[in-house]
Amino acid sequence: MKNIIIFLAFLTCFVFLQLRTWIYKPTIIDESTYILVKKGSGSSVVADTLYSANIIDKPWLFKIAARLFALDKKLKAGEYEFKDQVSIYDIMQKMVKGDVFYHKITLAEGLTSQQMLEVINNEKLLTGDISIEVNEGELLPETYSFTSGDTKDSIIKQAKHAMISTIKNTWDNRQDNLPIKNINQLVTLASIIEKETAIESERGLVASVFINRLIKGMRLQTDPTVIYALTQGKRDLGRLLTRKDLTVDNPYNTYKYYGLPPTPICNPGKASLEAAANPEYSNYLYFVADGNGGHNFSASLKEHNNNVKNWKKKKK
Repeated sequence: MKNIIIFLAFLTCFVFLQLRTWIYKPTIIDESTYILVKKGSGSSVVADTLYSANIIDKPWLFKIAARLFALDKKLKAGEYEFKDQVSIYDIMQKMVKGDVFYHKITLAEGLTSQQMLEVINNEKLLTGDISIEVNEGELLPETYSFTSGDTKDSIIKQAKHAMISTIKNTWDNRQDNLPIKNINQLVTLASIIEKETAIESERGLVASVFINRLIKGMRLQTDPTVIYALTQGKRDLGRLLTRKDLTVDNPYNTYKYYGLPPTPICNPGKASLEAAANPEYSNYLYFVADGNGGHNFSASLKEHNNNVKNWKKKKK
């Protein structure tokens, strides 16, 4: 009897040590593997999911380990990424912490709100319909994180909150004596700057041109506002502007109407907002493409006309 007890004790110790070895032994995963744990999934379902994805080779061991460590009721739902080397213990700890995998969606600078909503709508991992009203210039261009199953509205809320915070900070730190009356005008000017140049070093100078024109009471005469007048931000124009386009009777047509358009014409990024609030100092009133991706700036119409001629030569 004594020998049997000793044998059973030895066997129990051996089994326990073997289980422990297996639980802590890492599995080598050649490439990132993702699994989705649905809400309400118990340790058995999780174990089978991990086994089907070739992340573990002993689903029964996962179930035992979950109960052994009293974690079977603490595994959180979500999408998880596993790569390199991972043990059953590591997997359980990851799921207990809820260390889920975050996807990313990018809302690029210069997109209209309609275009951003299309980007969000086309993301298959987001759920639900968009129910939040979005006006032009209300979404901050940025890369946002989300988990599989998050709603489309959740991205909009993130982008709206980020824009509100960014605008407030930019407005509070703007230059004195700007010809900008309110936050809407700041965002509107920034949206024009965003559409006019994607070159970081030019934004401050582009802003100075429009600021100088506003101070002098000149029309802004910027093509992107005419394009917005024709499309309302719902589509690309799909062609070059014509002389006839510049005469369209629309408050967004800055060739016909003085001052800023009534609303932004796109969603400007942080750099364009900063340029609108703190433009560089210059006496420039004009700018035109230089044929190399940038612009040539000028203070006089004569100089501007020469720059236009040079641009046309390069274009030919």
